[in-house]
Amino acid sequence: MSKSFNLLDQPWLPVRLHDGRVCDLGLLELFERAGEIGALAETAPPGLIAQYRLLLAIVHRALSRAQGGWTDADRARWYRQGLPVEAVRDYLEHWRERFWLFHPEQPFMQVAALAEAAETRDRHKPWSQISLASANGNAPVVFDHSCDLAPCPIVPADALRTLLGFLQFTPGGLVKVLRDADKAGALANTAAVMPLGESLAQSLCLALHPPTQAGHEDLPSWERDPPGLAQLRSEPTPASGPNDRYSRLSRAVLLLPDEQGKVQWIRFAAGIALAEDAQAPDPMAGYRAGSHGLVRLSFAEGRALWRDLPALLPDAGGQASQSAAVLVWAANLQFLLGNSEQPVLVAGLASDQAKLLRWRAERIGLPAALLASMDCANDLRRQLQRAEELFGDVRRLAIGMLAETLPDSVGRDSWARARSLFDAGPAATLYFATAERALGRLMTLLGGGEPDRVEAWWSRTLLAAAQVAWQAVCDGLGRSPGALRAEARAYPHLLARLSPLCPARSTPAVADEEARA
Repeated sequence: MSKSFNLLDQPWLPVRLHDGRVCDLGLLELFERAGEIGALAETAPPGLIAQYRLLLAIVHRALSRAQGGWTDADRARWYRQGLPVEAVRDYLEHWRERFWLFHPEQPFMQVAALAEAAETRDRHKPWSQISLASANGNAPVVFDHSCDLAPCPIVPADALRTLLGFLQFTPGGLVKVLRDADKAGALANTAAVMPLGESLAQSLCLALHPPTQAGHEDLPSWERDPPGLAQLRSEPTPASGPNDRYSRLSRAVLLLPDEQGKVQWIRFAAGIALAEDAQAPDPMAGYRAGSHGLVRLSFAEGRALWRDLPALLPDAGGQASQSAAVLVWAANLQFLLGNSEQPVLVAGLASDQAKLLRWRAERIGLPAALLASMDCANDLRRQLQRAEELFGDVRRLAIGMLAETLPDSVGRDSWARARSLFDAGPAATLYFATAERALGRLMTLLGGGEPDRVEAWWSRTLLAAAQVAWQAVCDGLGRSPGALRAEARAYPHLLARLSPLCPARSTPAVADEEARA
């Protein structure tokens, strides 16, 4: 294999410029124009996060090489004036030989040893093996018609972007080459968090991790010696730091270009397994309270991300949530800059063991006060908990009303059937959609330190949400005598639950808030 497709020069990273145009750039041009770029334009959420992590590792190593350490004041200066492009360019040129996608000895983010290993040299896999959006093996994907026996070739840029997302988000499971099974990628089943600025340069400044401690090396994969088979067969190892996590070869892959330079086949094996360290969580992973302690923030079916918003906010006790480290670094910078809002990208892939379920990308604007103040964060956490508790009570009353309309209203099967009817209906969607429309105003009021208005605004919102959800259940019941009797019995209980949300009379603050609405 001869050297070809150098990432420094070849356009492969999709970006969106400030004027709205989308184009592909190589690494050198991307950093030269980082101030002109609004954001990365990758459409696959796993690949989008993986590309940001690659750029962060490059910037971190470039600054480490050029000046050793830096402070938040330095980050604030780069945020205002632009990244030190010359330091990044010197770093990339220094490691140019490691940024060839196709290279006989050190292909970028790949394992050349697979070409000679007895287990892999005569075994090819379709490139869709590393695609989280393609059908391969016994994992079909809707609207994808990939065939393992005759995969459609893809261009090198697509192969590279696919590989980066796969290495970060691949779930653990069977591999059967070099090892029977392998650990998951660094962000498997994770809704990863990335703070955003008005330009790519600002985004990288916001999410840049602190300098590596003296005497400790946190090297990305391209600065390490090429991995051999012994390393691939070895036990899982913890990450040496963010640069290692952002570029860990969680699977051993070798892209095989055809005569036109496209990729149809790959070599594939177990990678350098990542051992998780509870004391050093992933910087882009937030944690929320689960049934047995904190669990990583992920995307759940039918559950809007804002319901888990407290997982992005600071918690002094660490019992309710644990914020992603990148948000702490962003909050520190925003404090120096005096900005009032921090846009946040939350993107990733949800999986159940080795089964891929869904991917998603959402953008949320968080008031800087919520990231900086424990009191504001706790206030928002309490208000969202009120929403969850009210929904639980409305759901319980509605299920009882539905069960009463079934033939055996007191039987266990009837209650199970009633729960299924409620969950399949529109009530939950209407409830949380109504509440979500008021979320932005709620966060603004919390950030502005107006507790009276917060209580009044959110109480009125929850009252409206409960009423529209209840009406949806009643509409589904119909107007039969049995349905009317069940509704008549349940309605007083609903009124009793909603009465605390109904103010006896409007205070000036409440009246002003109602006028704003």
